Amino acid sequence: MSFFAEQIWLPDGITSRVRIEMEAGRITALTPGSRPDDSICLPGVVLPGFANAHSHAFHRALRGRTHDDGGTFWTWRERMYSVARRLDPDSYLALARATYAEMALAGITSVGEFHYLHNSAAGRRYDDPNAMGEALRQAAHDAGIRLTLLDTCYLAGGLPVEADGHGPDGHLELNDVQRRFADPDVDAWAERAGARGQDPATRLGFAIHSVRAVPQRAIPAVTKASGGSTLHVHLSEQPAENAACRSRYGCSPTELLHRAGALTPHTTVVHATHLSPADMTTLARSGAGACFCPTTERDLGDGIGPSRALFELGVPLSLGSDQHAVVDLIEEARTLEMHERLDSLERGRFRPAEMLAALTNHAAIGWPDGGRIAVGARADLVAVRTDSVRMAGCSPRQILFAATAADVDTVIVDGQVVVSGGRHRLGDVALLLEKAISPLWEVR
Repeated sequence: MSFFAEQIWLPDGITSRVRIEMEAGRITALTPGSRPDDSICLPGVVLPGFANAHSHAFHRALRGRTHDDGGTFWTWRERMYSVARRLDPDSYLALARATYAEMALAGITSVGEFHYLHNSAAGRRYDDPNAMGEALRQAAHDAGIRLTLLDTCYLAGGLPVEADGHGPDGHLELNDVQRRFADPDVDAWAERAGARGQDPATRLGFAIHSVRAVPQRAIPAVTKASGGSTLHVHLSEQPAENAACRSRYGCSPTELLHRAGALTPHTTVVHATHLSPADMTTLARSGAGACFCPTTERDLGDGIGPSRALFELGVPLSLGSDQHAVVDLIEEARTLEMHERLDSLERGRFRPAEMLAALTNHAAIGWPDGGRIAVGARADLVAVRTDSVRMAGCSPRQILFAATAADVDTVIVDGQVVVSGGRHRLGDVALLLEKAISPLWEVR
């Protein structure tokens, strides 16, 4: 199969009139010149496939449901718990399938799913203890995108600011909803999480939910169980997390993870919003990456993280849509720059090529052969229209400052066309979302 791009973003920048040949899911040739008769012409500007490095699929049901009376991160969390109570493997499959299809429509070809919804509503294991994770795997397959399932260790109910908590290690006991998320101990988590197969479109990774939900003594065991695979962790999303960690452990969450050996080149910390200069130096020296989720961080009032400062220290950046208040990775990349402008009062903090690198960082979720249009790379292409109302008159080289997910026309994943003419192969994705989400809010 071959395609033709009038404008295409190759590793050395925008190039005109290139034929892309592919076989067995890989790019086999890139040839400049006029369009051959046997090639399918892709509209607009062709970009590498986008990587969504941080997703909670079930949070998609919260969009437009959490804004009454303003609230806080913690009141938002109560709404999230109410959705978690109602999901089972079948309803989770329907919701995740529609959510991943929405991601595909937005140009996402790989997703890192930070998965902690493990058990039944009663907090008991299903007959298949990984039934909820298998629903996610099936959902990604149906939606046509690759999945990195980041099986998350979740052991405690939180970490209070007061030094004396209400459970082991000073952490809170699990509440009724959190028992859906938790394993009895770190060994039980490792046994369950490791009892999975893999397939060509699925990778298994691991996650520490946070220093609030995983006590210090368990962190080295999680790191060991990950065995050098992809490891993610929520880090310093809220000032309260930092205060609680200092109260209990006498250090920042970053330092706690560092002492426990959890920060390595295989690690990605998520949010990293409230870091000290010492924290940033520790992250850089460890080789860990950082995933920013700007639309979630602004939606929840978390704050603006030090993305440029980390970047200048050599920390690899990636992007995620997290709670899916917006599923638009172009917007995430643009907001990375716009947040920096607000914080620094300067423009041009990130160059377009640097924004694209974060947008296409598939290595952060275990797919290092994705994210670039080059011979031998995965055959992932995203064609973004330049004839829309939003894009009319814009320079192709500044596409990330003008386009939105609505401008995505064609998405190819491992050589397979998943989206064409702005329509997903599953059909009406809005209808799929409505059917999956509405029952979760019905009064019972």
